[in-house]
Amino acid sequence: MKTTLKNQYAQTNQILIFLVSFVFGYNVYNAIVHPEKSHLFLSFILLAITIYTCKKYGYKTKHEKEENN
Repeated sequence: MKTTLKNQYAQTNQILIFLVSFVFGYNVYNAIVHPEKSHLFLSFILLAITIYTCKKYGYKTKHEKEENN
């Protein structure tokens, strides 16, 4: 029995979601505490790119089992 992943981009998208969440959260914190240091507009652009790529490629793995008879 061989198990393969149908969506090869899922793990990459999970890492991208984590990194974008970290950067966006940090910039929201800076917008509240230090508004002059905030790069919130760039975070929104990065968030939009991430949403687009996750919708295009998916963010969940789908296991496909193949049985050889």
